[in-house]
Amino acid sequence: MSGERPVSIDTGRRRFLAAGSVMVGFTLLPAARALAQTTTEAGTFNASAPKLPGSLKTTPSLDAWVRIDEASRITIFTGKAELGTGIRTAFMQIAAEELGVPPQRIALVTADTGLTPNEGYTAGSHSTADSGTAILNATAQVRVLLLDAAAAKLGVDAATLVVRDGAIASSDGRTLSFGEAVSGVNLHQDAQPGVPTRAPQSYTTIGTSWPRVDIPGKVTGGVSYVQDLQLPGMLHARAVRPPSYGATLAGVDADAVRRMPGVVAVVVDGSYLAVAADDEWRAILAMRALAASAQWRDGPPLPQQATIHDTLMELPAQDIAVANTTAAAAPPVTTLHAEYRKPYLTHGSIGPSCAVAWLDQGTMTVWTHTQGVFPLRKGLAEMLSMPPERIRCIHLEGSGCYGHNAADDVAADAALIARAVPGKPVRVQWMREQEHTWEPFGPAMTTEVSAALDASGQIVDWQYRIWSNTHNNRIENAGRLMPAWFLAKPFTPAPPKPIPMPEGGGDRNSIPLYRIPNVSVLYHFIPDMPVRVSAMRSLGAYHNIFTIESFVDELAFAAHADPVAFRLRHLDDPRARAVIERAAQRFGWHVDPATRTHPHGVGFAFAMYKNLMAYCAIAVEIAFDRDTGHVTIERVVSAVDCGQIVNPDGVRNQVEGGIIQSSSWTLFEATTFDTHNITSYDWSTYPILRFSSVPKTLDVELIDRPGMPFLGVGEASQGPMSAALANAIANATGQRFRELPLSPERLRKALRV
Repeated sequence: MSGERPVSIDTGRRRFLAAGSVMVGFTLLPAARALAQTTTEAGTFNASAPKLPGSLKTTPSLDAWVRIDEASRITIFTGKAELGTGIRTAFMQIAAEELGVPPQRIALVTADTGLTPNEGYTAGSHSTADSGTAILNATAQVRVLLLDAAAAKLGVDAATLVVRDGAIASSDGRTLSFGEAVSGVNLHQDAQPGVPTRAPQSYTTIGTSWPRVDIPGKVTGGVSYVQDLQLPGMLHARAVRPPSYGATLAGVDADAVRRMPGVVAVVVDGSYLAVAADDEWRAILAMRALAASAQWRDGPPLPQQATIHDTLMELPAQDIAVANTTAAAAPPVTTLHAEYRKPYLTHGSIGPSCAVAWLDQGTMTVWTHTQGVFPLRKGLAEMLSMPPERIRCIHLEGSGCYGHNAADDVAADAALIARAVPGKPVRVQWMREQEHTWEPFGPAMTTEVSAALDASGQIVDWQYRIWSNTHNNRIENAGRLMPAWFLAKPFTPAPPKPIPMPEGGGDRNSIPLYRIPNVSVLYHFIPDMPVRVSAMRSLGAYHNIFTIESFVDELAFAAHADPVAFRLRHLDDPRARAVIERAAQRFGWHVDPATRTHPHGVGFAFAMYKNLMAYCAIAVEIAFDRDTGHVTIERVVSAVDCGQIVNPDGVRNQVEGGIIQSSSWTLFEATTFDTHNITSYDWSTYPILRFSSVPKTLDVELIDRPGMPFLGVGEASQGPMSAALANAIANATGQRFRELPLSPERLRKALRV
C-alpha cells in the first residue's frame, strides 16, 4: 500500500468550482444559526440543521458528501471508518442506488481529516443510521439537481428524463453524461428536508448481497491494513513500556542503544522511551536492549483480582436514576433476587496495533486505524503543541477490533517518534504483550436484580442496580493518549463521564423492553478506575442483556412457563414479537421447564440493541460434558430486524461475527492481573474461542423492512448470545451460573461440589 505525501490542508470555506467538482473541507456556519446539541457514543455534535436526516444534521452541505467531476467520476465522502463491518460496500450501494449507477462507479473516501465530514467516532452501530442516511439523502438531492440541470440543457421537462448507467437520457434519445450535466451545478448548498428518495420497490442495488470490496485483499493476503503500509525511506520504531501503571523511570543507558546497528534515534522524554531503526528486527532488538537497561520506580499496587467486584462496589459512585416508573399492579406472590458478574475483557486484536506518522515541512500526517480521526487529531495537537490544521489523520483499516483498543495510543507513539526524526515516515507496531497489557480493557461489571411475579405469573416489579466504571475513555484530550502519561511534562486524562441515555454506557440496555408496571433502574457510575478501561463492542449492553435475559429465564422457570411464551406474553412491540417468533419457529423450539438436566440443553434470549436499534432473538442448542466442563455449541438460530437492509450478506456477517465473539467472551475470556501487573499478556494467558469451539451450525434469518430507517446491527447479537448460552447451560445442568466467563474450569468445579 502506498501513501500520498502529506499536503497542506485548507480549513477555510470550501469553494465552488464551476464544473461542480468540489474541494471538500468544513463549512463555516453562520453565527446566527441556532445549534442543537446531541450526544451519542459517536460523540457530541452541534446539529446546525436538526430537521435533516442522519449526519446531514451536523454537516448539511451536499458537497461534503458528493463529488462529481467533468469526467463523470463520482466520489462519496464519509466520516465513518471501515472497521470490518462492510460499510464501504454498503455506502457504495446506497449512493449507487440513488444516483442510478452501478456500485463499481462509486469511489468512497472514508475518515480523513483533510477530506471528509467530521462524524466523530465510528461507534455504537451508528454508521449506516447516521452516515448511510446522510449519503442516501445527499445523493438523492444531487440526482435531482443533475436532472434539473440536464433538463435545462436539453430543453425538456426534468420529469421526462431517466438515469441510465451514469448518463441522463431524454425520450428523444439524447443523453448527457453526469460530467456534462454537473457543469455549472452548485453543490455547495445545504440539503433540504423532505426531498424524496427512490421508492423501495424500485431498488436494484439496496437489498442485494453485493460482494464486499474489502474481502479479496484480506482472503488472498493482499495489502489491506495499516500494518501493510510502506512508504519510501520508512523507519521502524518500537516503544518501551513501564512494568506497571504509574511506574516512573529511574535510569536508562540510552547511549549504548544508540550505538547498535541500524538505530537512527532513541527517544527519552521523562519516562517515555522509544527507538527508531532502519529495519523492523533491528528496532525490536534495540527495544529489548533499551528495556533491559531501564530501571523503574514502582507505581501504586493494583487491587486483588479475587475481590475486584467488592472493591468496585465500595468505591465512590455517582448514582444515576435510569428508570423509575410506577403503576398499579396485582400483588406479588413470588420474588426472586440474583447478582451477576462480568470480568474485565481484553479486546484481543489479532493484529497488534499499528500506525505510521510523517512530520514533513511542518505538517504531521498520521495513518491510523483509530475509530475517530478528528478526536485523535485534537488529542495529538495538544500532545505535540501543534495547531490542529497542521495535523492530518487518515484512516486505514487495522487488523483489530470493535471498540477502543490501542489504535489511538500507537498513533501517539508514531507521532512522538516522528517528531524526533523529521522528514522520515515512522512505522510503529506494538508487540503482543504490549497490546494485551496496556490497551484500555472492557470494564468489569456487577449487576443486582430482583423481580416479583403475581399469581398469574406476570412480572409486576423489577428492581435493577449496576456498578461499573466508564465505558468511554475515548480521546477527549491528550491525557487520554496513554504515551502522554509518561512524558517529562505529562498529560492528565480528562475525567470520565457517563454517556447519557437513551444510548447509555454501563447502563446501555439496562431497561427491560418487557411490559412491567413497576421498574427501577439505578446506575452506580464509578469514576475511579483500578485498571485502564474504555469502550468494548456493545459497551454495557453485553452484560445487562446477559443479566436481564438470564433472569427472565429464571422468572419463567418460577412461573412454570415456557421461556419463549413467557417473553411473548410480556411484549407488545410487534417487531420484537416477530423476531422471537421467527427464531423460535426456525429453531423448532420446545423445552419442558420441568425437565432441566440433559447432556444437551437449549436456551433462548432476545434484545433490541439500546432499545433503539436492531432487534435480535437467538436460540441455542449445546452439548455439555460434565467431566471436562466443555460446552459444544451444536447450533444457533437467530432472527434479526434492522429495518431497511442494504446488504443482506453484510448484515449476516455482523450477526454471525457478534455471535462468535460473544461466545468467546461468555465461555472463555477474562483479563487477569496481580497487585503489580496485568498477567494475561499473550494467547496462552488470555484464551479466546478456537475454531473447534465455533458453533457447528449458525443460521441467521433476516426480516427486511423496505423503506424503514436503517437500524444499527453491528452490536445486536452480543448480548442475546451470552444469555442464550447461559440459559442453555442452565437447561443442560440444572444449575444457574451468574458469573462470567462460563469457562470449563468454572463449570466443572461448580458441578463437582
